[in-house]
Amino acid sequence: MSFYLMNHVAVEESGTGLPVVCVHGLGGSSNTWTAMHPSLDAHRLIRIDLPGSGRSKLRQEELSMALLVECLQTICQSLGIAQAQWLGHSMGTIVLQHLAVTAPSLVKSMVLFGPLAEPPEVARESIRNRAEKIRSSGLQGLQEVTESLLTTAVSQHTKRNNPSAYAFVRESLMRQSPSGYAATCEVLSQARSADIERIASPVLLVTGEEDKVAPPEAVHALARRFTSGKSVVLTRCGHWTPIEKPHECAREARAFLKRHA
Repeated sequence: MSFYLMNHVAVEESGTGLPVVCVHGLGGSSNTWTAMHPSLDAHRLIRIDLPGSGRSKLRQEELSMALLVECLQTICQSLGIAQAQWLGHSMGTIVLQHLAVTAPSLVKSMVLFGPLAEPPEVARESIRNRAEKIRSSGLQGLQEVTESLLTTAVSQHTKRNNPSAYAFVRESLMRQSPSGYAATCEVLSQARSADIERIASPVLLVTGEEDKVAPPEAVHALARRFTSGKSVVLTRCGHWTPIEKPHECAREARAFLKRHA
């Protein structure tokens, strides 16, 4: 495995074959994909910590959706990737939809876990309040936000039967930089849908039956907006699909990537 810092953005690369680039969501990192990694070893796998998340520092300029899209383009250019297949989770799915509109030749296909086009209007204020709490209270605020999110982030089955997955989600959230997490919350609170109907590349949308962020009915409706979209619902699963159901997610992703290689 190779590790790079590209303009303070942490990037991991492993394997050979067709490139697959992985983009985490709010509160995630490159480790969001670790449990799926062994099942994707037939690919050249690139995993990124977005600016302000994981090990990546915030840039001096204000974080924005456009900056996140530009970051992905720059990393691909630096690694000599002209076209890739993409995996995204949660907020990362919004970033990838904008990327597919901005740079369509770069996106061969996408697998979107816990996907959404934009936050519902009723959620925007809550996300902004989350950012304000963390900016004012630092680590204490991040602790409180984490404990609140954990009440609905994963399924009841995960809480009862997969404590390691539950602990991973808690650790992923708690280990974020308060300033980076707050800035990313602000980007998410302002995110607007990409022009999804313009996206021609094949898209697989995967969600959990207990996902409160990307509920099945909303994901089915989102899939219909894509030119070539298909949706899958995983039973006994919440919003952290790649962590709660890594084998099932890898199975769906592997078959889809192979079909659209």
